[in-house]
Amino acid sequence: MDHAPEEYTRHYIVEALFKLMNAYEYDKISVTDIAEKAGVGRATFYRYFKRKEDVIEFYFSHNTKEFLSEQRYYPRCRADYVRIARDVFVKFQKNKECFKLIRRAHLEYLYLDFLNQKMSEMFKEEYPEKSMYMPFLFAGMIFNVSMAWLENGCAEPADRIAEMFVEPMNIFDGQPS
Repeated sequence: MDHAPEEYTRHYIVEALFKLMNAYEYDKISVTDIAEKAGVGRATFYRYFKRKEDVIEFYFSHNTKEFLSEQRYYPRCRADYVRIARDVFVKFQKNKECFKLIRRAHLEYLYLDFLNQKMSEMFKEEYPEKSMYMPFLFAGMIFNVSMAWLENGCAEPADRIAEMFVEPMNIFDGQPS
């Protein structure tokens, strides 16, 4: 079954929402506005999304799938974790305009909720013995560092942010650099 047309439709809806968010307050944007901007009907919008927030959550999910498909190795040492953190922050930096709009609309909690969910899923699968609180520690670190970095215009290099991010972690004890 070919899912390409569905993906294009979702993409156009996401694009439309962010274009509208750039021009108007989020609360003033209706589903009808989004559908018209995307060139689809309201029924099509509701086929893929129940509410506007679902569009933003899909945006996070799509970018995460894209990010994960680009990862080619399993981290074994501190340098690998720094590289992954750098890749996360580079991806965030490339999408900073969308994150600015999300923040302006006071919807950054959707990002934190998404990070909490994804980290919980990852820890249950890869580190089940640490899945109670560690996912929230990592999600909170990514969220808070990302938001602070965004406030500063993502001015510091992603490499520097990644080094600072990984520095306080003790998960590398006994692992080679």
